[in-house]
Amino acid sequence: MAGKTSHVPQHVAIIPDGNRRWARAKGMAATAGHVRAGAYENINSLMKEAKNLGVKYLSLWGFSTENWKREKKEVDEILRVVSKGVDRCLEEAKKEKFGFKHIGRKDRLPAELLDKLKKLEDETKEFKESCVLLCLDYGGRDEIVRAVNKIIKEAKGDIEESTFANYLETAGIPDVDLIVRTGGEKRLSGFMPFQSDYAEIYFTDVLFPDFNAKELKKSVDWFMKVDRRFGN
Repeated sequence: MAGKTSHVPQHVAIIPDGNRRWARAKGMAATAGHVRAGAYENINSLMKEAKNLGVKYLSLWGFSTENWKREKKEVDEILRVVSKGVDRCLEEAKKEKFGFKHIGRKDRLPAELLDKLKKLEDETKEFKESCVLLCLDYGGRDEIVRAVNKIIKEAKGDIEESTFANYLETAGIPDVDLIVRTGGEKRLSGFMPFQSDYAEIYFTDVLFPDFNAKELKKSVDWFMKVDRRFGN
């Protein structure tokens, strides 16, 4: 039904961009932007604000399938920051009551990081009210190809949209309502193409290291004023 939403989005996805530009503007190495952006305090503030706003699912794209093409030093630093953040999440999980789920490939990330992600998922699976999807080694096309390969092996008969959705890693999770891309670029870079069919898209010039709880609220406030038609 068309009309202004007047309610908060159930699923918000953030495409973080601008880490390297933020660092260079300050005369720092590019990796400094990743350290600032991926700091637990920064990510935790966004998770808390999402929860306060009533957002149930928050997807954070931390590392794409294309990011492997970057210099090894930068890739290693990004994964180090991610691993350190997961450690903090493990420490704070029960107190914060956030559920976590890793979305992305499981065959290329470091084994130690994969073990931590699995432990984080297992230890937070009881928390259903506020869930964080950590998108690591994730690409939309890659996810769809992997889903198709599963279908070829397992499915029988015709495949409908609802059936296909069950083969994605977000099975059982509502489609994305709001996509937020920081850093001024106006593209989605292949993020959750199937799940974001009718997502509203909010572009901001704010570089991700400076994207805080106040900026997240601003994006949600914008969403609540959008006239959503869903093809009508």
